[in-house]
Amino acid sequence: MAFQAAMDLTRRMRPRHVEQDLSDMLVLVPDLVDDLLSAVDQPLKVLKCPSSGKDFIVCDYNRDGDSYRSPWSNQYVPPLEDGIVPSEEIRSLELCALEAFDQYRALYYDGGVSSTYFWDNEGGFACCIAIHKDCPTSPVPMPENADPAQAAVTSGTWNSIHVIEAKVSDAEKRAKYKLTTTVMLSLDASYQGKSSEFDLSGSLTRTMEREKSFSDKTSHVANMGEMVEEMEGRMRDALYEVYFGKTKEVVRAIRTPEDERR
Repeated sequence: MAFQAAMDLTRRMRPRHVEQDLSDMLVLVPDLVDDLLSAVDQPLKVLKCPSSGKDFIVCDYNRDGDSYRSPWSNQYVPPLEDGIVPSEEIRSLELCALEAFDQYRALYYDGGVSSTYFWDNEGGFACCIAIHKDCPTSPVPMPENADPAQAAVTSGTWNSIHVIEAKVSDAEKRAKYKLTTTVMLSLDASYQGKSSEFDLSGSLTRTMEREKSFSDKTSHVANMGEMVEEMEGRMRDALYEVYFGKTKEVVRAIRTPEDERR
């Protein structure tokens, strides 16, 4: 009962405040610490791998205690003895996916950080593909007579978490993939010289299932890549329609173009 009530509350939290709100909630219900930390998606953070010098994303899927495993070196930061690592076969698949989705991120996001984490799962494997991107801010102050439609972006982040469970049949060379995607978006904009500040944030979660054939580990990566690409396209359309579209509708209802020019 308490867990369900807590989950209902988290769905109404702004992504940018979810960490603080979750921390406050755990003070009230300390018995639910483990359950809530594993169930509530939080904005992604980035660390630098000391061994490779590359950035990687930290989340619940590469955490062991207070340390996080770098997908580039397979080592924990801070160092951790006997930390959980994937099997040799799964680690090989993880490295293949890591490079593939790093290229995907560079092409689609033109920056940001991506990480992939794999682990052994009954009947196959499971993985998390995480992408974090900070939105570029406007470097030029907005003049007093600027078009309000061109307000400066002061801050913004995009976080997408793709969790895939794969049931593999080696005999039939087919696999069933179940994808669960959560996107957390936060965007701030302001118009200099006017009392106009804009805060848009929210999150969406969607699922998808596909059954596909495979020949080797690269086939798994290609199959999952197609699903992630399709899902992110759907999520972007949904975010634009639900959040941006509805916000524009509300703003236009309460503020006319004549008001903006005054």
